[in-house]
Amino acid sequence: MKKMLIRGTGLASLAVASVLSAPAFAQDSSANRDDDIIVIGQQEQKQVVSDGALGALGNVDALSTPFNVSSYTARLILDQQAETIADVVKNDPAVRSTYGFGNSSEQFVIRGFPLSGDDVAMEGLYGVAPRQIVSPELYDRVQVLNGASAFLFGAAPSGSGIGGGINLIPKRAVDDPFVRATATYTGQSILGGSVDAGMRFGPDHDFGIRINGVYRDGEAASDNEHRDATVGGASLDWRHGAGRVTLDLGYEHQEVIWGRPTVTVASATVPVAPAADYNYGQPWTFTRLRDIYGIFRAELDVAKDVTLFTTFGFRDGREDGEYSAITLSNATTGAGYAYSLLVPREDNNYAGQVGVRAAFDTGGISHKLNAGASVTLTDNRNAYVFGSFGGNFYYDTNIYHTPSVAAPSPGFSGGDVNNLKSIKKTDMESVYGSDTLGFLDDHILVIAGLRRQSMLVNAFAYTGQPTTTYRKTATTPVFGVVVKPTSFLSVYANRIEGLSQGPTAPSGAVNQGAVFAPYKSTQYEAGVKLGLARFTATAAIYQIEQPSAYLNSANTFVVDGLQRNRGFEFSINGEASRYVRFIGGLTVNDAKLSKTEGGLSDGKTAIGVPKVQVNFGMEVVPPFLDKMTVTGRVVYTDRQQVDVANTLQIPSWATFDLGARYIIVTGAHPITLRASLDNITNKNYWASSFGGYLLQGAARTLRVSATVEF
Repeated sequence: MKKMLIRGTGLASLAVASVLSAPAFAQDSSANRDDDIIVIGQQEQKQVVSDGALGALGNVDALSTPFNVSSYTARLILDQQAETIADVVKNDPAVRSTYGFGNSSEQFVIRGFPLSGDDVAMEGLYGVAPRQIVSPELYDRVQVLNGASAFLFGAAPSGSGIGGGINLIPKRAVDDPFVRATATYTGQSILGGSVDAGMRFGPDHDFGIRINGVYRDGEAASDNEHRDATVGGASLDWRHGAGRVTLDLGYEHQEVIWGRPTVTVASATVPVAPAADYNYGQPWTFTRLRDIYGIFRAELDVAKDVTLFTTFGFRDGREDGEYSAITLSNATTGAGYAYSLLVPREDNNYAGQVGVRAAFDTGGISHKLNAGASVTLTDNRNAYVFGSFGGNFYYDTNIYHTPSVAAPSPGFSGGDVNNLKSIKKTDMESVYGSDTLGFLDDHILVIAGLRRQSMLVNAFAYTGQPTTTYRKTATTPVFGVVVKPTSFLSVYANRIEGLSQGPTAPSGAVNQGAVFAPYKSTQYEAGVKLGLARFTATAAIYQIEQPSAYLNSANTFVVDGLQRNRGFEFSINGEASRYVRFIGGLTVNDAKLSKTEGGLSDGKTAIGVPKVQVNFGMEVVPPFLDKMTVTGRVVYTDRQQVDVANTLQIPSWATFDLGARYIIVTGAHPITLRASLDNITNKNYWASSFGGYLLQGAARTLRVSATVEF
């Protein structure tokens, strides 16, 4: 490992040194002025915007939106050297990232509710984006919507996203041709690079193409954890007169070997987190993901202010993994046990949408009508094999002194790992309509709409035989109001619902196989936005109520519980001046349980939801060295409950990140050198207890890159 670290550091240093040692040529004042213009242009590219695509409502500017939206741009992704979506949303105070149980899949917690990798949208469509781990380099924006979104995007396929959603917007060709090449070094020895190139051609620049490629491979910050990624994407578009057509295609391969697992606590106390870079996993564990996906979109302006559109997307996915998770039995010694689970999985998903948007005035009132229909079809095929360790289905381990355990032999299984059968098929269809009414020259906007959602879920045994069928419908309304007393200030409020598939009573329950109606959550939100040329601030209060299901003392599966999250958010993004930029804010969230069985847990705090979250980053351009940008960020998370009874907690934690970037202009071509250090104190801490299992925070992580633009 040390040799790999030395080699990686040496290569990164050599790349930086070769640029810094390039011969300097005398330049006249005109050339210096041109260089200054290029440097300022690089520094002034926006990292965060608050407008964007809101599903059924289309593209809406920040001050006309009755929702809290933050879009993190390709410039931020490049400057912060982000390698996954979790790296991007580390800027958002309403979001925390965790893992799925036993594997390395990224899961997000927004306003205290989960968003699974299956429910990350792309261009407003579910089921199309790569699942589990997503490299962000192919996307122009990673858009985070705080709050429920059943009307805006429809119900998410796996039923999460009650507290918010993430929508990925692919990169597209711009008018000026360019090539951008980046070399990267991360962790202990992850070397890689990326290429981003685009151009438009034709008599009127009607045709455009944007190509992106990413490769990286090596050891991460956690000892012996190996990661590699190979990603490629192409975006083709045509625009002429009243028509626009885009085609986005992508390929993504992600692999994590010997990943650090999650920990479930079965002891009377919570253990101290091991050393920040210590890996208590096993070398035979892995997660391997492969996704091929695409989206076609066409728009036609059939009349002034009337647009017809259609979108179609698909994803073909393959996932293989040997997973393991630890159950801790002694918090003092770190002793516990773990199991092994091999899970191959295949997904074939399709999604589509057709609709119309129209704008007109009646009697001094403006209208923006949106109507359409959408469908999401998913087919999940999988099997499983529990590992056997000398006849036992578990092995002894320790999170402080981890023994190396031989790879398991096959134990009991479900299905055929060599011939996967469909386990679950979903058909989710909806129709929607809305009107945004504008009064007093659009200083007052009122939004009202409905979406009628139909859910058909077919479940199968691992033999392929059908077991249960679920068919339900639900209507989710939306109501919002925006008041804009000035051109830079707006006050807003909304009532919107979330929608999840109703659960099915599990095996062993008295009412096994019973199918429940779809979950509906209700959100109320009010806020104020300040939007200046290069500066946006948002403050909001909200309440979300979400039903919950559990197995009661009579062994009956019921939907009787309720979780109520009530909170306050403040975010600030943009430039206070040419020399200072802010990104981040804070969230206060009071997540309480009610209607629990016998009232035993009424008033308790929900598992894994901290009361206070702070993400605050700053970038400073020293006036005496305007080609340099110094960066810093603090992330604070309050304590989190581990169990429903609130007898176990993980302590609050804070991490600090520092970095810098420097721009060199050579022959009118900017070269940007970047270096950053995340978790500079190498703090060991439990980052999350969401779902009742502990995820340890990342160790100190070095990131170095050099970007050349042509």
